[in-house]
Parts: sequence; structure tokens; C-alpha cells
Amino acid sequence: MDVLHFRYMNPFLRIFLGFIVMVIGYFIVSKSEKMFEWFGQNEFAEKYIGSGGSRTFYKIIGILVVFVGIFIATNVMSDILGGTAKVLTNT
Repeated sequence: MDVLHFRYMNPFLRIFLGFIVMVIGYFIVSKSEKMFEWFGQNEFAEKYIGSGGSRTFYKIIGILVVFVGIFIATNVMSDILGGTAKVLTNT
């Protein structure tokens, strides 16, 4: 039984879902100040990135979300998840 449903998802639905995830990532990047107001300072980011690190951290998270959306839309995400599952389950 395959639990990775992205592989068999309707292409139009997969592209639409990827687009929605990309838009969410875009808004995380463009509204990083609002994210900072909602979630506050990130101590990890302030320590390792420096002053203003929290805003940069939120932008990096947004960019990663955009890439995940691209991976979903182009069906790369199912290959990544499938390969990871095979490594972890030794099949």
C-alpha cells in the first residue's frame, strides 16, 4: 500500500496545491514584519544570524515553503518522500 498520495494525485489538483503552497510562502516572505509581530523573536536566529536575524529567518522559511510548493507542483516531492521512506524502512 502506497501512502504517498502525491504520486497518484490528479495533475491539476497537484499543480493547484503547489500553487497554493507557493502563494503561502510568498506571503511569509513579503510579510516577514507581520510574522515577526505574531511570533516574536527567534532566539536561535538572533544568536546565529545576528541582529535582525528573526526577520531573515522568517524570509528563509518562506523561501523554503515556496520551493516545497514548486516540488509539489512538479511532482518532485513524491520522489523525495519516496526515496526517504525507502531509506528509512530499508525496502
